[in-house]
Amino acid sequence: MNYIYLIINIAVIFFPLVLSFDKKVHFFSKWKFIFPAILLTGVIFLIWDILFTRLNVWSFNPDYIVGINFFGLPLEEILFFLTVPYACVFIYECLNVYFPKNKLQKYSLALSNLFLGLSVAILFFAYNRWYTLINFGFLLIVLAYVEYVNVKLRFMYRFYRAYLVSLIPFYIVNGFLTAIPVVMYNNKENIGFRVGTIPFEDHFYLMSLLLMNVFLYELFKSRAGKSDLIRL
Repeated sequence: MNYIYLIINIAVIFFPLVLSFDKKVHFFSKWKFIFPAILLTGVIFLIWDILFTRLNVWSFNPDYIVGINFFGLPLEEILFFLTVPYACVFIYECLNVYFPKNKLQKYSLALSNLFLGLSVAILFFAYNRWYTLINFGFLLIVLAYVEYVNVKLRFMYRFYRAYLVSLIPFYIVNGFLTAIPVVMYNNKENIGFRVGTIPFEDHFYLMSLLLMNVFLYELFKSRAGKSDLIRL
């Protein structure tokens, strides 16, 4: 039972890692862009994770982890910031290769504005809850930067498409983590609404995590002259 979280991590990355050598996608050839993106994003989210653990925003069930800890976090939680971003960016890249048309890009800004407005509204009404505050505050900052400051790289339609597909494994994996439960949430620090056993905020936690990874991934590709994105 102590290996449950570790097994989930392995399951998340197994097929994306094996399929990284697919002849059409060649995802392994882009590791030099994805791993720095995962590392930089992971540092930020690990600091966030350490803070939340100490503030009792969430905790980890000792029955389902191996017991190796760093900075108060289980080894499996640290691996989470490698396995999940890798799998999600792999989905993003596969969709780009197999479905390269980007005609809906013109609608992505409206969708981003909707999420920006949602973030502002939730922050206004639930600013006194740590998970809600930092989650939607971070999403507001990153999304606003990508859409309104970094105007040269236009990838948000591709991002939203990958995010939508990523929700499928998200519900499976996070469903296990919150139902068993491996991760236990303090409902005093979130709005208390759940989709099944998954806190509402987790959906936007995934959005922030994937958005920062994809942005850095595309940024590093563009600097190396390997990006095919539309430039304004």
